[in-house]
Amino acid sequence: MGIKKIDGAIFEKMLRNGLRNIEAAEREINRLNVFPVADGDTGTNMRLTVESGIRCAHSCRELNVYLGELSRGMLLGARGNSGVILSQIFRGIYLELSRTDEAGRTTLLNAFVRGYKVAYESVINPVEGTILTVAREGIEAVRGRKNRDATIESLLEDYIVSMKVVLDKTPDMLPVLGDMGVIDSGGKGYITIIEGMLMYLRGEVLPDTSQSGKAEAARASRADPDFSLFNESSVFDKGYCTEFILQRMTDPNYRQDFYSAQFTSELQALGDSLVIVEDGSRVKIHIHTKNPAPVIEHARQFGEFLTFKLENMSLQHSEYIRDKMAALSEAQDCDGPVCETSVRPASGKTRKPLAVIAVANGKGTEALFTEFGCDRILDGGETMNTSSQEFLNAIEKLDAESIVILPNGGNIIMAAEQAVKLSGAQNVHILRSKSIMEGYYALAMDIPDSKETALRIRQMENGIDNISTVAVTRAVRDYEKGGVKCESGEWIAFLDSNVCAASGNMLDTTLAALAKVDEINDKDVCVILVGRDADVNADELTERINEAYPLLECSVLDGGQAIYDIILGIA
Repeated sequence: MGIKKIDGAIFEKMLRNGLRNIEAAEREINRLNVFPVADGDTGTNMRLTVESGIRCAHSCRELNVYLGELSRGMLLGARGNSGVILSQIFRGIYLELSRTDEAGRTTLLNAFVRGYKVAYESVINPVEGTILTVAREGIEAVRGRKNRDATIESLLEDYIVSMKVVLDKTPDMLPVLGDMGVIDSGGKGYITIIEGMLMYLRGEVLPDTSQSGKAEAARASRADPDFSLFNESSVFDKGYCTEFILQRMTDPNYRQDFYSAQFTSELQALGDSLVIVEDGSRVKIHIHTKNPAPVIEHARQFGEFLTFKLENMSLQHSEYIRDKMAALSEAQDCDGPVCETSVRPASGKTRKPLAVIAVANGKGTEALFTEFGCDRILDGGETMNTSSQEFLNAIEKLDAESIVILPNGGNIIMAAEQAVKLSGAQNVHILRSKSIMEGYYALAMDIPDSKETALRIRQMENGIDNISTVAVTRAVRDYEKGGVKCESGEWIAFLDSNVCAASGNMLDTTLAALAKVDEINDKDVCVILVGRDADVNADELTERINEAYPLLECSVLDGGQAIYDIILGIA
């Protein structure tokens, strides 16, 4: 006899089984995302997104309560387009079930419908032949059938069968999939999660063999502060970083006239760096203040705290300066620049006119971005997309009149956009840089001494608009399309993410790619980032380029990136 209703406890066990199922298939799903370079990360992004949701949700019987926390965690931890879309599907499921503590077949079916609709709404230009199509057509096909029975198993069985039919058609819907002879990786990942959930209901509980969740939790944990850095003689000038989640209460002893705009305005008078995120009847507040008591007193008029954090920022600042000086001291013993960077030292001003957050991969690139004045560098790239939570944390920690985000990857932009939406901040500008080179030239075009923030942002946008990016690496599979043909192991080049040249020689491939850059003979600057494991003769490379394009001035820099042997930015 099948299960006819599920509550929060059962849903959690189902989803944990779904997580283990996608964990086991992660490499397979990543390979579907290869194009034809080994930068596939769909499986990893989806797995990390689910992990984040489960980690943030507390076990409970009430389905709506569990889904609310799960949805919030997935939103914050979403990585890459696939992770963001997945988080939006589960957001829709939560919204549909937000008033019920358990769900039957029909209710859950409606939740899956709401899920794909919310996901579509979150994507500015939805592309058919992706996870969106698989989720939508899969559940719509089930809606049109008569119920075989009223069990949750029958719903998931029908849903999975329908989605697999759609998944098999994705190569016909999306030409890029057809050219590569693969199905959509996001759709495959989503089906894998739902399959794992069904397996649990059938009694097939998968073993938890993952160390990734433990590793992430370890990275997230923080050691106790060094209290010796703040004593009776210290100067308390930074205030407190105050952060809490407020549960609004319906009891008449609490105020019921909670209005987001008014609440925000009232807290603005009590501090700065204010971030307020509403999630149903819960409100997450982050504020910097020298006097947290009025903040606490005002918030408690509406409800009670679920979590509360109060940190002495003067102590934190002292710790940061200590650690930074230690890093600089170590760097003096090295031949290269300081590479381990997260935040630049304070400039002496309490509030900057403009701060920059950038995504980068490779110690050399991180050092270059630091030299350009980047305020916060987030680790990310082709194989590990930066999450919305990481962007949100960076936004919350910067004190600036305006903030610019350089995602430096087409698959990272959605996570940045979601973080800005969650933060509620009105002063954050996302410059849609789709490569590390676009980010590099954006920073190079900045005018740090200018007091005109709008001018600085326009200059950075101009840097992005006028750049062509060529990336060269080895192909991981045979490839043939549009006159470009190579075998696995040969060199292949991308021009602004499109395959443009291939051969058995790296220099020949690079020159062939440069020849396809628009107006290449009129270009005069070529910056070259050398990868972490690249075997590149810089002199020979620049000599070949200068022979072909005498006006092109080349600069070879240590990028340290993981995937591409060389990345060229031509302007």
